[in-house]
Amino acid sequence: MRWSKLLTMAAIILVIAALGITAAVPLPVFKDIAWLPWGKEIILGLDLQGGVHVVLEARDTPENKVNDETMKRAQAVLERRINETGVAEPVVQRQGERRIIVELAGIDDPEQAVIDLIQPAYLEFKNELGQTIITGADLKDAMEARDPNTGQVEVDLTFTPEGTKKFAQATTANVGKPIGIYLDGQLLQNPVVQEPITNGQARITGYENLDEAHTIAILLRSGALPVQLEVMEKRTVGPQLGQDSLDRSINAGIVGLVAILVFMVVYYRIPGLIADLALAFYALIVLAIFIGIHATMTLPGIAGFLLSLGIAVDANVIIFERVKEELRTGKSIRSAIDAGFKRGFVAVFDANVTTLIGAAVLYFFGTSVIRGFAVTLSIGILVSMFTAITLTRWFLHLTAATNAVKDPRYYGA
Repeated sequence: MRWSKLLTMAAIILVIAALGITAAVPLPVFKDIAWLPWGKEIILGLDLQGGVHVVLEARDTPENKVNDETMKRAQAVLERRINETGVAEPVVQRQGERRIIVELAGIDDPEQAVIDLIQPAYLEFKNELGQTIITGADLKDAMEARDPNTGQVEVDLTFTPEGTKKFAQATTANVGKPIGIYLDGQLLQNPVVQEPITNGQARITGYENLDEAHTIAILLRSGALPVQLEVMEKRTVGPQLGQDSLDRSINAGIVGLVAILVFMVVYYRIPGLIADLALAFYALIVLAIFIGIHATMTLPGIAGFLLSLGIAVDANVIIFERVKEELRTGKSIRSAIDAGFKRGFVAVFDANVTTLIGAAVLYFFGTSVIRGFAVTLSIGILVSMFTAITLTRWFLHLTAATNAVKDPRYYGA
């Protein structure tokens, strides 16, 4: 019985070590397993991997005045454009009545990204008299493609049912006449209608490569901006500055973690060592959750994670002090463990609930940066409730069952 418990403890230590190694050194074999976090990388935010922070201000146009409705529509268009590009965890939020803040992390060309972002992308089809017969509002989809016969790059358009009717009527009425295709008032092409087009499809040609066509397709799919947006502030964070911040955060985390581990072992001895094992499990579980939910890690997020490490240990401190009190009354090690966890649970639970309430307030009323801190802190607290109470208790019972250490002094008493 004693040897089986010792082997179980050894197996747990080996599992922690193996998971830690695979988390620290991502292995390609795990990348193809979608549900497995190991081998994946945590998404880094603007302050850690570089990117662009831009403040846009809306201006009135002859068609639309700036108000709450047009600002909501402009924000929605920007979000659709950014999501189409695949930028990880962008930030798009209102500031005041006329401004929108956009943060894009890890983009290769910040200047071009901002230019594409504020382009109005107003699509029009006009007859030879200059009358607009259909607009981008009637567009259902736009996709870049290459003509299989000529190899020519193009953007294929698909109209809505209502747009299909309008386009069919327009092409029927203009057979043998040109219909110009305009984007933001600039003529893209002016093809002559050969026959009525009733299938609700059209195409725009004349692009040099698929990347250019892809950009135009994104702009058309996301819709036109209802108001003009001007860049009021633009701040670019270089990759090197972000890497420096990340390196310093990692170093600070390592120093803090080592200090916690040493303190727990020196002061609480066997329970402290077990708390350190549980803390290793805690860190691995939290990082796995971050990867699994595709969370973006920022400097405030790292601060929240490091703070939750302290909170996780704090729960062990409260419980271990209770265990020491029970041991001093003469109880056996197993009885003292049960009584200590039972008496300490209420205090730990109350402390974590109040912290979660504070994190919820920060999330619902804070900015995007504060929300990142609140999310990482909340995840850390919830996981610590498992590792500091359930996992640590199981480890302590497993250790006590081995009868390898019977002296209460080694349990801090």
